[in-house]
Amino acid sequence: MDELADYDEVLAAYEPVLGLEVHVELHTASKMFCGCDNSPGGEPNTKTCPVCLGLPGALPAVNEKAIESAIRIGLALNCEIATWCRFARKNYFYPDMTKDFQTSQYDEPLCFDGHVDVEVDGVTHRIDIERVHMEEDAGKLTHVGGQTGRIHGADYALVDYNRAGTPLMEIVTKPIRGLGAQAPAVGRAYLALLRDLMRALDVSDARMEQGNLRCDANVSLMPKGSTVLGTRTETKNVNSLRSVEGALTYEIRRQGALLAAGGRVKQETRHWHEDGGYTSEGRSKEQAEDYRYFPEPDLVPIAPAREWVEALRATLPEPPAARRRRLQAEYGFSDLEMRDVLGNEGSLDLIEATVLAGASPAAAKKWWLGELARVANEAGVDLAAVGLTPAQVAEVQRLVDDGVVNDKLARQVMEGVRAGEGTPAEVVAARGLRVVSDDGALAAAVDAAIAANPDVAAKIREGKVAAAGALIGAVMKAMRGQADAARVRELILAKLS
Repeated sequence: MDELADYDEVLAAYEPVLGLEVHVELHTASKMFCGCDNSPGGEPNTKTCPVCLGLPGALPAVNEKAIESAIRIGLALNCEIATWCRFARKNYFYPDMTKDFQTSQYDEPLCFDGHVDVEVDGVTHRIDIERVHMEEDAGKLTHVGGQTGRIHGADYALVDYNRAGTPLMEIVTKPIRGLGAQAPAVGRAYLALLRDLMRALDVSDARMEQGNLRCDANVSLMPKGSTVLGTRTETKNVNSLRSVEGALTYEIRRQGALLAAGGRVKQETRHWHEDGGYTSEGRSKEQAEDYRYFPEPDLVPIAPAREWVEALRATLPEPPAARRRRLQAEYGFSDLEMRDVLGNEGSLDLIEATVLAGASPAAAKKWWLGELARVANEAGVDLAAVGLTPAQVAEVQRLVDDGVVNDKLARQVMEGVRAGEGTPAEVVAARGLRVVSDDGALAAAVDAAIAANPDVAAKIREGKVAAAGALIGAVMKAMRGQADAARVRELILAKLS
């Protein structure tokens, strides 16, 4: 294992400098340069054609929807949009691309010179964007026979070209300085902002665990008082917010220990190991790599008309941060409550949709962060995949508000809806879950509870009203949770006053 320095000691001597390269897979219907299906999954090598397989004589054509999405991404990141740009061939050994080069953009990106602001612990940090350029994704390699899933130690590799040619946007920051101890947290917050922004723009599913959004995290240490950047490492393809923060923290401590011992940091790629929380050496990048870029001869340049760019600007959604602030104010959530909401991925969208369907913000938050979050955790699925729509949750809450069911019975209603037993109202009817408010039935249950608990009844007669809770519980248990608790309390106090 690597030697690690104390984090605070490293920060006392060095300034961390970050550089984040984020790849975003677009969910267009077809691939970047051909008409093949761009949806995920499928049997290996069934979503291919001569173009994305790079067969001789095959000619690519640019996906207009991908260009539109790239422009909208650039505008949302406050970038300048090029009036003219073109694609290039990036020549490199790609075992997962049969043509052995990647169609990308080199010195003429579509979007450039942008910025976004992220907030961490009440401090706003500006992240300057160097460029947003278009390219294509490679296929997928599966290494078989090793212990780590990587090429080292594997017996052989399988190649699936279904992903080859998927539209890919690369968002590259300028060096990010002045973050101090917050550097890893800012890196995480930036990735979270990009994820939310891609979803708001509806250009990508942006699911990091599925590789729709992944980050190459660069970090170096610059001595305090110096203006010369240190040697950087690049941790490749980090695919979760927690992992980005963990990888940056680890590398800061690892590099700090190397420098403190009189060693030097090697410019190299690193791999992040989620299970152990550490990085390991990848390949050296100390020798300048020559990808032998040259203009792609089979694609015409791109010259987006200014009218088109401005029309796309008009389609931009409300920025995620502004939306969060607006909804927090509208719903009256405290900072702590909003932090809980944001800590459950996707819950804010579900809560908003539930409120729009008629539920109160408090009720919507209660169900999505309580019962339904529990169901999602137990099933190991996303919150949106628990089997209930926001409209159905709002309907269940209406049944509660109308006194048809209580919260305990509402959980059973939700269980029935998830099981496919019908609408909330149909589940109530089929399972007989309606709250009992008939005084005759309730009075009989109250009399039985009083007779079974004479000591509790005596306390209530003595004026200890709080003891009524025990009798209410006994009645609710006897009536399988279907009694009107408020009415039960009234009957108990009336009989024992």
